Amino acid sequence: MASPLGALSAMLLLLVVALAKNCEATAMHSAIHAVRRHGHKLKPIKRNKPKFKPGLWRKAHATFYEGGTGSFGGACNYKDVVQQGYNLNTVALSDILFKKGKTCGACYEIQCVNSPKWCKKGSLFVTATNQCPSNPSLPSDNGGWCNSPREHFDIAKPVFNKIADYTAGIVPIQYRRVPCQKKGGIRFTIMGNPWFNQVIVWNVGGAGDVVSVQVKGNDNVKWTKLQRDWGATWKTSTHLVGESLTFRVTTSDGRESTSWHVAPKNWQFGQTYEGKNFK
Repeated sequence: MASPLGALSAMLLLLVVALAKNCEATAMHSAIHAVRRHGHKLKPIKRNKPKFKPGLWRKAHATFYEGGTGSFGGACNYKDVVQQGYNLNTVALSDILFKKGKTCGACYEIQCVNSPKWCKKGSLFVTATNQCPSNPSLPSDNGGWCNSPREHFDIAKPVFNKIADYTAGIVPIQYRRVPCQKKGGIRFTIMGNPWFNQVIVWNVGGAGDVVSVQVKGNDNVKWTKLQRDWGATWKTSTHLVGESLTFRVTTSDGRESTSWHVAPKNWQFGQTYEGKNFK
């Protein structure tokens, strides 16, 4: 037979537990109301994506091509690679690497390998600014170096000799993606007219290659996605004139950088505005 004292103790214990849970719920309820009364919102925890890191080494081949500061940025629509901070350390990618312009702005470390007669020691760091077109009339191993699915780098001639002798023509290399080290912020050059806006996005740090650009005005223009026009140029028919513009850039590694009100209300076509870069 159970003791009356034991039964009473058990009832008291259950009562204490129930009161504790009720106090906890009341405290949480009060805290939420306090937050709401003071106009604050409960925000989810935002986890920052890690910085872009060097990738794995891969094998390929490299050649060189002639050109100048105004042509080495051709397929990506960089107007002058020196003035835009890329210098002559630029490269044209074969179709499979160029990805119809999606890789514009990506950075690579290149080393000449397995050819002691032609190779030089050390690395060359380059930015993808152009496309090496395929040549179906020639075999991939004899002139059609940039034919798909061949991974190939056509390096600007002034810097090719940093890793190999010119007379080699073509050399075996190893390469890897690396973070882009840029000075200053992301640049936004606005071109076009009030009914058709083009924005060239350049000097992008981190991963370097842009997968998404959005624009927002200070008045009527809500967040609007731009479409890739070609290379590093993005387009929209949204009427942007007369509004202070904010740009949000997303790179291939999923990181975002938002440049608030970088273009003032009186911005002009043909002008370049500087925003926040990736670190």
